[in-house]
Amino acid sequence: MNHKNIKPAEFERLSKEENTEIIDVRSPEEEVEGFIEGATVINIMGPDFADKINELDTDKTYLVYCRSGNRSSTACGFMSSNGFDKLYNLEGGIQAWNQYQNTK
Repeated sequence: MNHKNIKPAEFERLSKEENTEIIDVRSPEEEVEGFIEGATVINIMGPDFADKINELDTDKTYLVYCRSGNRSSTACGFMSSNGFDKLYNLEGGIQAWNQYQNTK
């Protein structure tokens, strides 16, 4: 499996499971749009992105997000090619997440 695109409700449900980590691949400037609690920031545009990803435990489940879902999908592809197989991309990114949170 490369990765699966999931909606905010499933992302939230999975985030509560054991052995799951949330990765925010946005740049620091984008954090003004909101932040998912508990997320680790690993900027996909940063020079140390690959190094930081390769330090992660490949046995864990990773929930990955960015602003709209495009860069996080790219990040999932990179992670998949580096031995990660439990990858979920937040469809619509933080924008969809914020909209979902506002409807609860």
